[in-house]
Amino acid sequence: MATKYIFVTGGVTSSLGKGIISASLGRLLQAHGYNVTIQKLDPYINVDPGTLNPYEHGECYVTEDGAETDLDLGHYERFTGIHTTQANNVTTGRIYQSVINKERRGDFLGKTVQIIPHITDEIKRRIKLLGGNNKYDVVITEIGGTVGDIESLPFIEAVRQLKWDLGPGNCLVVHLTLVPYLSATGELKTKPTQHSVKALLENGIQPDILVLRTEKNLTTDIRKKVALFCNVEMEAVMQSIDVSTIYEVPLLLQKEKFDLIVLKKLNLPPKENPQLKEWKDFVNRIKNPNSVVKIGLVGKYVELHDSYKSINEAFVHAGAMNRCKVDLQFIHSEDIEKGDVNELLGSLNGILVAPGFGDRGIEGKILAAQYARENHIPYFGVCLGMQCAVIEFARNVLGLKEAHSTEIVRNTPYPVIDLMEDQKGITNKGGTMRLGAYPCNIKKGSLAWEAYGKVKVSERHRHRFEFNNQFLKAFEKAGMIATGINPDTNLVEIMEIPSHPWFVGVQFHPEYRSTVKEPHPLFVAFVKAALEYKEKTGREKSMKKDTTRVPS
Repeated sequence: MATKYIFVTGGVTSSLGKGIISASLGRLLQAHGYNVTIQKLDPYINVDPGTLNPYEHGECYVTEDGAETDLDLGHYERFTGIHTTQANNVTTGRIYQSVINKERRGDFLGKTVQIIPHITDEIKRRIKLLGGNNKYDVVITEIGGTVGDIESLPFIEAVRQLKWDLGPGNCLVVHLTLVPYLSATGELKTKPTQHSVKALLENGIQPDILVLRTEKNLTTDIRKKVALFCNVEMEAVMQSIDVSTIYEVPLLLQKEKFDLIVLKKLNLPPKENPQLKEWKDFVNRIKNPNSVVKIGLVGKYVELHDSYKSINEAFVHAGAMNRCKVDLQFIHSEDIEKGDVNELLGSLNGILVAPGFGDRGIEGKILAAQYARENHIPYFGVCLGMQCAVIEFARNVLGLKEAHSTEIVRNTPYPVIDLMEDQKGITNKGGTMRLGAYPCNIKKGSLAWEAYGKVKVSERHRHRFEFNNQFLKAFEKAGMIATGINPDTNLVEIMEIPSHPWFVGVQFHPEYRSTVKEPHPLFVAFVKAALEYKEKTGREKSMKKDTTRVPS
């Protein structure tokens, strides 16, 4: 069977949730037995998001093969459970870089290089790359930005050409728009959707399916009106209403028969009774927790929660596994430096110190690690969070008061965190870190071993600095143990304090591997430890209250 192609475009405004719609559609098609992959085309000129500010673009997601990609690829993996690759995220920068390199080699034989056909041909090549060997039945391509944006025009034109090239039944366009509700008049307005479809038509594309984002249920009359004015069948006009969790979206779209309409238009047979039982069970656990646990996420980009999107979602997965709601408290590390540490962290049942780069706010992260260690609060350090725990231990347990990372203090006398050997001499910033999946051997009997249930794992990385093995003997003698080691390079991957109830730091990014189907074991174990800490401290407070004598 030839690969079918689905394009997801957006109109009216950004941040409507094209990534969630794409991921949900992928999951629904999987329920029908189809092999699916999803890619993202981003219109910005950066070659990848690796050098973008998290405040501006959210987190940078990392794939198994080491691609620094848009955060939407995280949604694709979490919903479908399929690993994405370098080919699943393409930017304008990467497209132009490829075309210019070809021009420099003389591949165009003296022709004038233009947007059409050369840029659009390269975009089409990248789109079809995933489906070229018929590995996938369906390739879903999300077009970043909003229809009408200047920077999106080459991508829209490439979609128009592909729709013509592939012909009916092999390709379709899903257009996501907004139907705003005007509280003053109590009306849902379809005019923005009409204008958005008109903009798409001006670029030569008639959408096949319209998904309307709304905060109120759409009436039959509204659906008829949109279908009539946008030249779309009424059955192909469906709503995507606001929900309490993004994981409800596939279930609601299934009720709208989104999957059946897509399969019908692609001439693909549907499964008689596609089941999403496990997914429904997962959503039910999210919406009906047995308890609540309060965990602090200490970072320096906390104003934009998308900066830690994969960590947020890993906590949702882990919470569902533990049948509890994780009440995630976003705490700015600079506030810890300036304020009362006990006031900021004292009510938490667990502390996670998040990844990051640079010196801003790092002392606050180190103080958070110290507070968790000294007060026996479950601690999870991710990447820089592990490094901060190491620095804190060196300063306050080993007595190396000037210990630091050479990323922050180049000439520190105690470089307990140092630049990786293969990073020395590298000057370019983009795509040059230690990226992608690497193996890790885990020490039996450790907290990590208990969580994973095995001694060999593979995890994704994104860093330049590492634990300095020259200090390892001193650390282990004092009680902080390396329980995870890369077998090829001897790099330390996991540090633990066995005398502490739950204190784990990892150099890798476990959040990238957490999915609905397979929540990450370290997050599951951390949330469980936080629950146990909450129960224990609650019991202690209760006992103190019970044994207090009332004065006569």
